[in-house]
Amino acid sequence: MEALEQLASRALNHLVRTESWAQARLVGHSGARIRIDAGPFNFSLGIDQQGLFHAADKHGEPDVRISLPSDMPLRLLASRDALFTSVKLGGSADIAESLAFVLRNLRWDAEADLAQVLGDIPARRVSLVAVGLAQAMQDALGRVGENFKEYAVEESGLITARRDVDAFGRDVNQLRDDVARLEKRISRL
Repeated sequence: MEALEQLASRALNHLVRTESWAQARLVGHSGARIRIDAGPFNFSLGIDQQGLFHAADKHGEPDVRISLPSDMPLRLLASRDALFTSVKLGGSADIAESLAFVLRNLRWDAEADLAQVLGDIPARRVSLVAVGLAQAMQDALGRVGENFKEYAVEESGLITARRDVDAFGRDVNQLRDDVARLEKRISRL
């Protein structure tokens, strides 16, 4: 697990160093410990005096606990917002709010990192291909979801179509009104 903590802290620190506002926001919470539960992977990070992350001691109660959903990779592929809405935060409200703000607003400039290795033009081309592939994957996932929905509603009958549920509701209301009118007629006799 220590390797995972080192990897997570290095990746987060790389992002935080590129955004001075993020580091400044985290400096106020130096000494805080964060416990991250990501399914089978559980690790602890700390925030140092420079506003950077480091591997932390797992013993004791953390200041903030982050629980990631088990389907995190799929949510991340679908949309970054879908992932953030499913994350559960617990512990100190101040630290959790600052941490959530920083993690939600950090952006990785992969093209700049690639440019340091490959050069500007190849990095740009690789970046454009990667963006195109990511968009194609999102589109494909959306189409698969729509196809499953159509199959479940229209072909297999696993799920009732909304129009059928609405029609059933209207019919039930009509029947209730008809029964009420019939009861009034019977009571007048």
